[in-house]
Amino acid sequence: MNTEQLMDLALEMAGLDAIPGDSAIHHPGTDIARVLFGIDLKAPELALAKELGFDCAISHHPIGGPSTLNFHQVLERHIDQMKRAGVPDDVAEQTMRNTIEDRRVLSSMTNYDHDPSVAKLLDMPYLNIHTPLDEIGRRRMAEAVAELAPTTSVAELMTHLRQSFGEFRNAATEIEQRVGLSTNPIGQAVVSHGAGTNGGYPVAKAYFDHGIDTVIYIHCRPGDAKRLVEEYGETRNLVVTGHIASDSVGINPYVNRLRELELSVTTFSGIIPA
Repeated sequence: MNTEQLMDLALEMAGLDAIPGDSAIHHPGTDIARVLFGIDLKAPELALAKELGFDCAISHHPIGGPSTLNFHQVLERHIDQMKRAGVPDDVAEQTMRNTIEDRRVLSSMTNYDHDPSVAKLLDMPYLNIHTPLDEIGRRRMAEAVAELAPTTSVAELMTHLRQSFGEFRNAATEIEQRVGLSTNPIGQAVVSHGAGTNGGYPVAKAYFDHGIDTVIYIHCRPGDAKRLVEEYGETRNLVVTGHIASDSVGINPYVNRLRELELSVTTFSGIIPA
């Protein structure tokens, strides 16, 4: 297998037609049989992969090159997700406008060449696959949530997610409710994921103001959750499933496919088994 085929498989599984802005092949390679795969795999881990005889290193999170410089592009997926949930087009676009521009500028300030240049010096095939795997995870979680009636309580929702995914049961973190009461019905629920990073206060607010009762994030800054509590009190629900556990929900199906194709895949750096 080669690096292009590794990327194409992820795109196929996620139902995407093109490599999104936060994913990239940083150093191509062929004849890949042994893969080292981590959520965060950078220069030190590249040296480790070389020393241990791996043929390729895959990071989940963006680590430079176009996956850093073009990261802001995938934030537009929040707009699409909000629109599908019933948020008016103009509200969805305005909600993300500043966030997208801020991220574009901040990304241009980073040393985007550091880790890819190490891979080239080591001649270690290297890629990162972010949104495709997060989209797989979002769909899996959304399907689990769709199994529940609107009258289901938030507490029952969190139990159902734990029961549905071993990644949550095996994680050192817990699924938490940051806004609302555990006895609240979930009502209309949305899994906001697979769009670069969480939407924070503005995206949750857009959902809450336009018919969504429960927003499910994989992570959320405390300050954003506090603002939502101050604004909505106990009338809306924000559930946070945990960053690393939720990433693993999308990564593990891809790892399983690679193993079905007879690749040897060693997972580390946060990938939690199912």
